[in-house]
Amino acid sequence: MEVINAQDLSKTFRVKRKEKGMRGSFQAIFHPQTQMIRAVDQVSFSVEEGEMLAFIGPNGAGKSTTIKMLTGILYPDGGKVEVLGLDPTRKRKQLAYQIGTVFGQKEQLWVHLTPYDNFRFFGAVYDLTDSETERRIGELSEIFDLADFINTPVRNLSLGQRIRCEIVASLIHRPRVLFLDEPTIGLDPVVKESIRSLIRQMNREFNTTIFLTSHDVGDIEKLCRRIIIVNSGQIVLDDSMEHLKKHYMGRETLEDIIMEIYQSEGKVAMDS
Repeated sequence: MEVINAQDLSKTFRVKRKEKGMRGSFQAIFHPQTQMIRAVDQVSFSVEEGEMLAFIGPNGAGKSTTIKMLTGILYPDGGKVEVLGLDPTRKRKQLAYQIGTVFGQKEQLWVHLTPYDNFRFFGAVYDLTDSETERRIGELSEIFDLADFINTPVRNLSLGQRIRCEIVASLIHRPRVLFLDEPTIGLDPVVKESIRSLIRQMNREFNTTIFLTSHDVGDIEKLCRRIIIVNSGQIVLDDSMEHLKKHYMGRETLEDIIMEIYQSEGKVAMDS
């Protein structure tokens, strides 16, 4: 069953053009010049229920813009998209009850509250009963091993502990699709592997569809069976991880493969 279907998805932004020198500064203030940037250019793909997909590319490739259109934050200029059978632009509130998001560089938890209090808050936001919320907190606390710090203010948690709590907060309402944007950024290797293991377990136990963006090749290789590479707003590759490695047999690492794909397309290499 398809949970995401995007057809010819496009988005263009009007941005100010940078002018050099003093004359350019004067122009920028009083007569700003603008140009149109095609952030996403007729992108088409679908994602099956329970799939773990890596959606990657260099900075400015169109990844975040695509995610924002999939979640209803941005309206597409062209094409159409359905997530769980809903149009995100028309049914954003309804869709929010069925998806979750985790942004590694952006906090959604109230730092002065404990994780437990945050989870109770999110349960109320998603209209769960008190008993449903408590049951979910108990289930997820056990899976993510939160017992030692669930009653500690978030501001006092380590980064790894906070990321675990961010993921749990996004799972309180049992979302069918989870969007993960750089979930392991800034974490040490041991904690990264722990987070990856928990994501795999979550996918296995709840059949949650995972839509992952990351610059960490370890995240991509260890979590996902399929990879979509985008650049300049377009898809340059959509393939299974297994077939990708077989096709590029002889390259030492997945990072080498990805860099070669960019170079063959005349693109820049992915940021480290």
